[in-house]
Amino acid sequence: MCAPETFQPCEILMPNDQRSSAADPFAAAPPDLSHAGSVVDKAIEYMMEQRIDPLSVASALLGGALGLLARSLDDRGIVQVLTNAIHSVEAGELRQEDPSA
Repeated sequence: MCAPETFQPCEILMPNDQRSSAADPFAAAPPDLSHAGSVVDKAIEYMMEQRIDPLSVASALLGGALGLLARSLDDRGIVQVLTNAIHSVEAGELRQEDPSA
């Protein structure tokens, strides 16, 4: 689980993505996704060290992500990405406990 006090990188997976196979939901992930995720994790870690409110950090990242999606996809594509994210939240995928904790 991601704790705002001590940033721990979160791995977000959209298994409901139509392109993902049921057996391997990572199969459709682009090869540079891990790199992009690492860069974002470092940016979040930096902002948390600067004591920026977690909601402000999340809102800024979401706003930036939506802006990037708007330049990359049509409205239907953006809605699909957001729908997949909603399904992940509703399925409890963002609240799963870290088995190593």
